[in-house]
Amino acid sequence: MSEQFDLVIIGTGAGGGTLAYALRNSGLRILLVERGDFLPQEPQNWQPVEVFDRRRYKPDETWYGADGKPFHPGVHYFVGGNTKVYGAALPRFRVQDFGAVEHEGGTSPAWPVTYDELEPYYARAEEIYAVHGASGEDPTEPPRSGPFPFPAVPHEPYIDDLSVRLRNQGLHPFHYPMGIDLRAGGRCIRCKTCDGFPCQVLAKSESDVNCVRPAMESQNITLWTNTLAHRLLTDSTGKRVVGVELERGGEKLTVHADRFVVACGAVNSALLLLRSANDKHPNGLANSSGLVGRNYMVHNNTALMAVDPFRRNPTVFQKTMAVNDFYFRGPDFAYPMGNIQLLGKLQAGMLTAAQPLVPRPILQGMADRSVDWWVMSEDLPDPNNRIELRSDGKVIVHWTPNNLVAHRKLVEAARQMMRAAGYQFVFVQPMGIETNSHQCGTARFGTDPATSVLDPTCRTHDVENLWVVDSSFFPSSAAMNPALTIAAQALRVAERIGG
Repeated sequence: MSEQFDLVIIGTGAGGGTLAYALRNSGLRILLVERGDFLPQEPQNWQPVEVFDRRRYKPDETWYGADGKPFHPGVHYFVGGNTKVYGAALPRFRVQDFGAVEHEGGTSPAWPVTYDELEPYYARAEEIYAVHGASGEDPTEPPRSGPFPFPAVPHEPYIDDLSVRLRNQGLHPFHYPMGIDLRAGGRCIRCKTCDGFPCQVLAKSESDVNCVRPAMESQNITLWTNTLAHRLLTDSTGKRVVGVELERGGEKLTVHADRFVVACGAVNSALLLLRSANDKHPNGLANSSGLVGRNYMVHNNTALMAVDPFRRNPTVFQKTMAVNDFYFRGPDFAYPMGNIQLLGKLQAGMLTAAQPLVPRPILQGMADRSVDWWVMSEDLPDPNNRIELRSDGKVIVHWTPNNLVAHRKLVEAARQMMRAAGYQFVFVQPMGIETNSHQCGTARFGTDPATSVLDPTCRTHDVENLWVVDSSFFPSSAAMNPALTIAAQALRVAERIGG
């Protein structure tokens, strides 16, 4: 195929989709490549057994831990990437997250950009993704140049009562920033199948709906779905990418362009760079530092279910509140602990996948009387936590959790918080290697080519016309949901690429 594009963007998630949207009027001829298709709007979108137990929207793909045990990764290959099923939580990182932070388990490194540099792009990303929130409730919140685009998603009465119970403990529960279409005449119906489900009415602020579809209205944007990128090709010097080998409709072809962006998600972006090894880049493309695939992070995550057997929880849309009182230090702990945020309301069909031996009526009874939280702590970059591509094509995830003392203390703080709020039973379920929806760090950005893969604008140090624009660039994971930070950096990178 002869050269016909100025830019190829591989991946349509929070990074690639936002970048395409930002460049839609740049005049660049852009090819947007997605290995999946549009996720169908169908009744199964909202059926817990289909989504969780039967894994209807996850790929038939197997990765392996370093011990050789197989697992099915929590990835989704559709237009919009993982934003098709995320919980639509869109917080900013805290100011301190961009500097070096001492944790009990080690040091979280500084970023090569500051919060102030990224703040204007956060504001733009919030507009694009229609973020609802409230300022002044969270003592850890960073400064803002303006208000949230939309008012906070209101608590339902049961959650409002819980908020009072938490405030009576001296805590500061706040309305979590959410991307859902609650605007006047908006599509959101505040259903119970948002967090972890595809949205059948397209009311979540996802890359597909908020970025890719609007971008496709431009005559300069071409989208190819069901198209897998196998490898990137460089010129004889190894300094420029000249093409990408694709597989589309059973046909293999090479597309040429002036510039290329990899935005496949932290694992698959690393795999694409590793598959693209050649004589100038024998250890993988843009990998002179040896860091491609290394410093893999996914957060330390635990699901917490607090049950009051004498009180039903009638809440439908539960994911409206979070607690950051333990974000920077604990009550008897001098180090950061992390974030506690409500989950979408658990249902029996969601629980049966994790608890297959417990009778469904018991699970339903618990779910009817529970309030459900996601307890999340920062994990630290470790070069030994890495993605390996074997010669036979197997994907090996080397992952040993770290900074666990802080996470255990956060889980205990959450337990005590809920018991003090009147919940007699608190159950916890730590998340394992397959829970990788917050994957990041495999191509960290920085100013030194010896210790980073990308420069501060996400261009590779080694290859002058190649960028990586997804969570791969994170030097640290912080303890906040990553999507808005990915989108904000994509907007910042777009100015460099389109300028």
